[in-house]
Amino acid sequence: MRPGAWPPAPEALPVPVVDNHCHLEFPAGEPELTVEQRLADAAAVGVDRIVQVGCELDSARWTADAVERYPAMLGAVALHPNEAPLHASGEHESGIGYEDALAEIASLARGGRIRAIGETGLDFFRTAEEGREAQVRSFRDHIALAKELDLPLQIHDRDAHAEVLDVLARDGAPERTVFHCYSGDAGMARLCVDRGYHLSFAGTVTFKNAEGLRAALAVTPLERVMVETDAPFLTPHPHRGAPNAPYLVPLTMRTVATVLDVDLDVACAAISTTSEKMYGPW
Repeated sequence: MRPGAWPPAPEALPVPVVDNHCHLEFPAGEPELTVEQRLADAAAVGVDRIVQVGCELDSARWTADAVERYPAMLGAVALHPNEAPLHASGEHESGIGYEDALAEIASLARGGRIRAIGETGLDFFRTAEEGREAQVRSFRDHIALAKELDLPLQIHDRDAHAEVLDVLARDGAPERTVFHCYSGDAGMARLCVDRGYHLSFAGTVTFKNAEGLRAALAVTPLERVMVETDAPFLTPHPHRGAPNAPYLVPLTMRTVATVLDVDLDVACAAISTTSEKMYGPW
């Protein structure tokens, strides 16, 4: 649960866009809102499509069910980089081992409205040294699964920039690869663009102390940019710390347009087109 009052709705966008990454299975906010209400609130401000990401077994199952019930929602499924080592070591609370957990993800990923593998990658912030080998194995297995199913890959990269890039270079990234909640610098952004990757910017790009992240956005061509909430986390300025939901994408979207020095309607249209190319029609 992410507690706190919901921020007020921002001004609606002139052209609809996609929230490229959110977690609506998490309860959040006061009062707690239904999925239907959060989708309706988002549509009211021009966020009419979302990618719901289930990156634990329970949330992946929830996602596979939800995308069949909500036309505004497509799904992504994976074992999160911090979950995979627990499955591999036998310490996961579910009691499910890594091979069985990955097999279930692969089965869920074959659903017609599951359109991406993710989030997967490396997280050296929360997982200690002894779990990193299992993280790398899981990342490589998810890369292989995305290529087998011809699905985009959504990458989680926390304190592991060089290692993530190294695995992608060695194994070969899927044709469609997105750095979820991009957190690198401008130099890394240029490298990602050169390699054909897309960068997805969350509310963090609006934070007052995020000059380096805005510099990374500034060197990223508009056609490689995506936006997301990572809701209920990473709420954009000026509501940092409050619960997040897809209806707050316009705050991030306006920062994206400002940094790239393009009209808001042009930026929205480009990101909408990119999202449909990435995930297919809703």
